[in-house]
Amino acid sequence: MFSGIALAKMSSPLVLLVIVGLLVLFALLIFLFSYGFLYIRALLAGAYVGVFEIVSMRLMGVSPSTIVNSRIMGIKAGLELKTRLLEAHFLAGGDVPNVIRALVAASKAGIPLTFDMACAIDLAGRDVLQAVGMYVKPAVIECPDPSKGRSKVAAVAKDGIQLEAKARVTVRANVEKLVGGAWMETIIARVGEGIVTTIGSSETYKAVLENPDLISRRVLDKALDAETAFEIVSIDIADVDVGENIGAKLQADQAEADKRVAQALAERRRAMAVAREQEMQALVAENRAKVVLAEAEVPKAVAQAFREGNLGIMDYYRLKNIEADTDMRSTIGEKGDDEPNKEGGE
Repeated sequence: MFSGIALAKMSSPLVLLVIVGLLVLFALLIFLFSYGFLYIRALLAGAYVGVFEIVSMRLMGVSPSTIVNSRIMGIKAGLELKTRLLEAHFLAGGDVPNVIRALVAASKAGIPLTFDMACAIDLAGRDVLQAVGMYVKPAVIECPDPSKGRSKVAAVAKDGIQLEAKARVTVRANVEKLVGGAWMETIIARVGEGIVTTIGSSETYKAVLENPDLISRRVLDKALDAETAFEIVSIDIADVDVGENIGAKLQADQAEADKRVAQALAERRRAMAVAREQEMQALVAENRAKVVLAEAEVPKAVAQAFREGNLGIMDYYRLKNIEADTDMRSTIGEKGDDEPNKEGGE
């Protein structure tokens, strides 16, 4: 009751002043809890970031805690990084803490990695920290890639024997080529091509089995890591197996194909011979028909000769005698031909 009476006695401007003071105090408390600890932390770490810089980060949509913590990490590692550069990389969509960790790791390992290069690698979609780790500790990749469903690279030597090989490639990241350089898929493809070329150029499969390092030497000599983001440290042939006799299989397939062609040609000639035989039989039948027609004209000619007086009765008898004599001789000749056959059969 007393406070209400006292408040009523106070003038309106004084009440307004008290309210404004409370609001300002509340705003200062919020600012202190939001940004004051970041400011104090950066100040104590020797990575000074002004209060107005922190506020401007929030107004630009930049995470102040990310920038301040990244700057502290870099300063503690001996890297002089300006706040505006970190803000620019954050606004570009980059991973600022990952870039700083990569720079710290590169600095400790003696890798010549600059901030601009690390930002470019990060914005290109590559994990810059992983790349630095692969430079310090080379990675081993298998050729061919097992995830693609193939376990070995198959190739055929000059003697026709198929060999199946699997290689392990040790690669180290090439920091200078991480932007614009080809990735692991290119390395795997080139190594597989080198294996096929080496086996294919071998005179015999035994030479490859005796010296598997022949593949490694020839593949390394081709500089397969050119224009890639990696440097090939070594290529080791993990396994070489003998596959099928592709040369013999191809020869067998060719022989089978030649056989089918020959059979087709023979069948064609047989069909042509059968057709020719049918034609000749038809021709013989046609000629026989002509003979029969001609023989049918003989009696007519004889009758015509009798009517015209060109043929007498005695001429006719002599003609019949000649025909009978001819038939008799033909019969005797046919019997003479059959007797030796019968004797041979007995």
